[in-house]
Amino acid sequence: MKFVRAFVIASTLLLASGMLAQTPPQGDHKVRQYQKRNGTVVQPHYQTNPNKTQKDNYSSKGRVDPHTGQSGTKTPKY
Repeated sequence: MKFVRAFVIASTLLLASGMLAQTPPQGDHKVRQYQKRNGTVVQPHYQTNPNKTQKDNYSSKGRVDPHTGQSGTKTPKY
């Protein structure tokens, strides 16, 4: 009986830890580090996949970037 109880507890902990693991949300992708023509280095980051609106971008007002926790500040144009 102790074995069964220990197995159930261990299984529950493993499932819970898997659910807590951070995975990128659907609809975004990672951008690798790159250098602009003027020499500025852009650090790696995530951005939403391209579509026909700016309202769902992480930088738009009312949105929060799930990777950094920063709130958006830009007003979407379309």
